[in-house]
Amino acid sequence: MSTLDELHAAAEDIFHHALNASDIGKSFDRHLHFEGTTLVRHPSAALKPISTDLKNFKKVLVIAFGKAALPMLDSLLERLPKKIHVHGVCSAPELPRKRNWRIRYFTGGHPLPNKHSFEAAETALKLLKSARKDTFIFFLISGGGSAMFELPRDRSITLEDTIAFHETLVASGATITEINTVRKYFSAVKGGRLALTAPEAEKLTLLVADVPMKDLGAVASSPTLPDQSTPEQCRNILERYNLLEKLPPAVRAYFESLPPEVTAEIHGPVASESFRHTQFDTLLSNYDFVTAARDRAHELGFRVMIDNTCDDWDYADAARYLLRRFHELRAEHPRLCLLSSGEVTVQLGPTPGCGGRNQQFALATALDLAKHEGQLMAVLSAGSDGIDGNSPAAGAIADTTTVSRARGYHFDPEDNLRRFDTCPLFTALGDTIITGPTGNNLRDLRILLAVRDNNNQPAS
Repeated sequence: MSTLDELHAAAEDIFHHALNASDIGKSFDRHLHFEGTTLVRHPSAALKPISTDLKNFKKVLVIAFGKAALPMLDSLLERLPKKIHVHGVCSAPELPRKRNWRIRYFTGGHPLPNKHSFEAAETALKLLKSARKDTFIFFLISGGGSAMFELPRDRSITLEDTIAFHETLVASGATITEINTVRKYFSAVKGGRLALTAPEAEKLTLLVADVPMKDLGAVASSPTLPDQSTPEQCRNILERYNLLEKLPPAVRAYFESLPPEVTAEIHGPVASESFRHTQFDTLLSNYDFVTAARDRAHELGFRVMIDNTCDDWDYADAARYLLRRFHELRAEHPRLCLLSSGEVTVQLGPTPGCGGRNQQFALATALDLAKHEGQLMAVLSAGSDGIDGNSPAAGAIADTTTVSRARGYHFDPEDNLRRFDTCPLFTALGDTIITGPTGNNLRDLRILLAVRDNNNQPAS
């Protein structure tokens, strides 16, 4: 007979196994290798390998940014032939202990940009402007890059106004794809503009994707891939979430008079020529993360179902939907694991507490699970980057006793949920998921587990 402690352990086991399986170094080896100075790529089992001899280029550059920038850069440098010397820029959450003297490192801000985000973008743009036909550029891009690597198109917009712009977007309740669509029209390095800075150079973008596979252009707001959005879509998003009135005056004025060249510079003939020299490959995605979780749950004896329907939904709507599916399925399967990947949205109030979307989701499910106390059910929700909102946790785990235990510690779970102050509650219960920054970013994972006895009665 299982216990709630064992269910907690199983949920954490599945999550940590998925994290460990999503190794960036191993993903490099699956997708590329070197034969002497020749880079050989394996973009897909269905396609022939693509070979590029780097000794044919006088200059090799690397631009890395995002939450996975350091492990991506290290993986590339470890595999590069010693004859190939690269110069470049890396903007990551922290500085590495061991630095390559040819790389300039910056500690970019997240979820809001900082002065190092600006400096990294400015340095990279200067470096790329020197690139010619005899230059090969590696772009190593991962989630979080939108904040860690940023510079306004309108250089009169200050860092303070840029931070306020990002903060307004993040708190708006818009989906990540919508947020990044707006960012593309604000930024000097997004929406393909980074690649357009070196139109003649050969370019390879390697992605660790924190967006749905159908929206790969949204990773870090698409700095090196052709942009498919339109200014009209940007305006519609600004209107839908009443964003203009919340933006700093300088940013609002910029969006109210988007210049025609915003479209021309990313869809014109120069852009078409530049992107002809651009290739890309996805090293890791949320699919890899979820597949590893599924395989581990199978090993632990669970019947596994995957439902990503609620990706980008409001956290409360997602909780209601997944719990309804969960209760339906657990009636049919004695050991059930329902997996759901992607991200949920949270529209923050004026003075939010400590927490994030994963802990918000977990506490919302706890209020439902409290109706089934005595039965074995648990819900884990956590981010693959190890960071949930403004908290030190990656997420949290809830069960049928979470609400009663929280009240025993004099918490009011409904009030904590309303105030977006979930981390103190889960911390007091010992139910936060703590990993520290993982150096990866493959979106979030929700794991719903249930166990009952063979007589189809609730387990005790």
